Amino acid sequence: MSENGTKRPHAGHANTIGLTVTHTYGDAFEIQTRGHHLTVDQPVDAGGADLGPTPTELFAASLAACVGFYAVRFLRRHGLAADGLRVDCEAIMSSELPARVATITLRLVGLPALLERQRDVLLTVVDHCTVHNSIRHSPHVRIELAAAAAAA
Repeated sequence: MSENGTKRPHAGHANTIGLTVTHTYGDAFEIQTRGHHLTVDQPVDAGGADLGPTPTELFAASLAACVGFYAVRFLRRHGLAADGLRVDCEAIMSSELPARVATITLRLVGLPALLERQRDVLLTVVDHCTVHNSIRHSPHVRIELAAAAAAA
């Protein structure tokens, strides 16, 4: 099962994620997907109103949440406690152009006692979460411009 609760497609079958991002105010945008709403913005010192995380913070958070999801599923599958699991994330921006995240470090905290073999398997499992796989095997990104609305 995938992160969004849909059945994982078989190899060769597509599964589409749809969402809309709408400008709301200043540097803020509202993300809408499956009935959920999330605001992204820039910090005040970067000209925003700090109404939500930045898109880059959300990018790092997506990876951390995906790793957490895979970790919880692993723990449950092996009859181990997942309560209190936390993923701490530190993302470091590159000092070079183009602007991008250079390094992301994730630390799983609150794990139950695990044998060394279980720790190794858990690391392998979380290292292959969907978001990490999408970074590792970059998706083709296509940006299109819609036609301008006709003047009234």
